Amino acid sequence: MGNENGEWIMYGVDEDDPYRIKSVPELISYINEIGFLPLFKNTIPGFSVEERTLARDWWSGDPECDPWEWREIIAATGEVAYGKFFDKKAGFISLKWLPYFANWRRDGYDFDARWEDGKAHHRSKKIMDLFEDATELFSFEAKQKAGFGKGGEKNFEGTVTDLQMQTYLVIRDFRRRVNKAGLPYGWPIAVYTTPEAIWGYELLSSAYQESPEESKARIYTHIASEYPIATEAQIKKLLK
Repeated sequence: MGNENGEWIMYGVDEDDPYRIKSVPELISYINEIGFLPLFKNTIPGFSVEERTLARDWWSGDPECDPWEWREIIAATGEVAYGKFFDKKAGFISLKWLPYFANWRRDGYDFDARWEDGKAHHRSKKIMDLFEDATELFSFEAKQKAGFGKGGEKNFEGTVTDLQMQTYLVIRDFRRRVNKAGLPYGWPIAVYTTPEAIWGYELLSSAYQESPEESKARIYTHIASEYPIATEAQIKKLLK
């Protein structure tokens, strides 16, 4: 997605493109095949959901064809991880590759160990502490309970994004609020959780036997093999 002369432009494929992704099952299958995939166009040409779908389908509101709706559906399935993993922007990671991202991005630390070594900000600590008692939280709940907002901590969105980049949090689902009568209202809101709460500690720690640098090199090598047109600078920008 780009902005040209003040107008937002989607960079989709032609309707008859043989590589076009047409459904949720096709997208999940492709994510598992490729390993990981950003949602929107980025520094690497062709490496996004946007560039493998029809531009006109985005934000149509039709779950049969709208990739914006697909991200909600896919996050809820738990078949792949969804969150802000790529240059602080949204995308998907397969369960095969999630342990390598966790090992690299966490630099070998579970969150508590990172905090104890003075490598985590106190704002991150306030958010992560919430998930000791709750398996999942609406974004607004996490913000309130961790003391962000007027007169409290600043930069909730930035802190939550950093925790996703470090793979300590993922987006589990998108749900609407429910009023006192039990009726849903408003737009769907992100629901956060730890990846361990969905897939277990054993999976998330399964790459801990190698160094974070080895996992990083593995990821860089994989994307370079899948997209040989990508330069080192483009890969670094996307995955930093």
